[in-house]
Amino acid sequence: MSEKFSKIGFILSIVGAAIGLGNAWKFPYMVGANGGSAFVLVYLFFALIVGLSIFFAEMAMGKISGSDTVNAFRSLAPPSQKAWGYAGIIMITGIFVASFYTLIIGWVIKYAVLSLGSLPKDINSSAALFENFTSQNASEQILYFTLAFLAYFFVLTKGVKSGIERINLWLIPALFVLLLLMLGYSMSMDGFDEAVRFLLVPDFSKINSESVFMALGLAFFTMCIGIGCVLTYSSSLNDDTNLFTSSLYVVFLNIIISVIIGLIVFTFVFEFGAKPSQGVGLAFISLPTLFAKLGVLGNVLCLTFFVALIFAGLTSAISMVEPAIFYLNRNFGLSRLRSIVIVGAVVYALGVLCALSGVTDFKDELTFFGKGFFDWLDYISSNIMLPLGGIVISVFVGYFMKFQSLRALFVPYMGETIFKIWYFSLRYIAPVCVLLVLVKGII
Repeated sequence: MSEKFSKIGFILSIVGAAIGLGNAWKFPYMVGANGGSAFVLVYLFFALIVGLSIFFAEMAMGKISGSDTVNAFRSLAPPSQKAWGYAGIIMITGIFVASFYTLIIGWVIKYAVLSLGSLPKDINSSAALFENFTSQNASEQILYFTLAFLAYFFVLTKGVKSGIERINLWLIPALFVLLLLMLGYSMSMDGFDEAVRFLLVPDFSKINSESVFMALGLAFFTMCIGIGCVLTYSSSLNDDTNLFTSSLYVVFLNIIISVIIGLIVFTFVFEFGAKPSQGVGLAFISLPTLFAKLGVLGNVLCLTFFVALIFAGLTSAISMVEPAIFYLNRNFGLSRLRSIVIVGAVVYALGVLCALSGVTDFKDELTFFGKGFFDWLDYISSNIMLPLGGIVISVFVGYFMKFQSLRALFVPYMGETIFKIWYFSLRYIAPVCVLLVLVKGII
């Protein structure tokens, strides 16, 4: 990338990468199922110890190498260990995730359109609507998937400054404003006080070993690490950017937006007596019926909520495929447009297969060993490849990159003491924690 991010452009782009659909429905669901704020505190602990450690490591690789994922490993490895270049394969994970992630963004677009009309009045009709859409209506699913796909790949054709940075400069503040408007309305509802107690007053009696593993996994994934996104963006970072404070801004904004979304979701859940731990159904089945109880105002709030989800989803999807596009562009001398077409073709083909794997007419042909194509792609990328990417980066930077290069990069920004704490965590704590997530995911 010959273009460079501005400081604010880099921060918002990384925030856009980290803030995704998971923050909007997975985070509330996991909090709801695992003890409310006690789970949040455990998650924050791991985010700071594990997530931030690997985030700094990936940032260092990008900033020092100024290159794509594959060549960053190759150029930063010791002279006798250039095979590390093969570790750059971690960027393929982003393509896998983007494929089914784009499909989910398509679902969100469908529900944004639905909010313009009549919303389902009860859980049964809402569940039937969602089931029919995902299992019977292949053409409509692919239509909305295509709209989402074209939206963010068009942004990618504009490059770093005019595309990635500009879209995040608009969408992340817009997302924040939309959420603040919804939060303001939520504060006028009776369910808000209960949502605050649930999300901010800890009950550690509900925390168990399973909750700890889930918090560790969420902390790892929420930083968008392990796929080369932070590395790729950091390679286009201006030299005068304070790496330490920029990273803290990313973490802070990520946490703040997650909490705001949680307060909004749980306010409606408690206001109308619904259950907080409903997984995907919380966004696509329960919430539309809760909004329907408010009449026309409910339609407005429903539209606002799903538009916010679209913004969050698109900024994340962009970051997932950019490392592969950057690699093809830099390593093979392809034009950016041609690189985008190649990556886009793979994402689109995999995404269509994900959509069809849930449709009754195609389900049997796309089911392997008891799992559908969508489920396999999700399982392999989320439970195996993402943790492996985190382990690879932490081990490479902690044990194979030059210590003095890391020290020269970070000490001017974070000081000697914090640098030593980070380096210790990267070498001895982060790899073990992520390995536990990997083993747990496989088992």
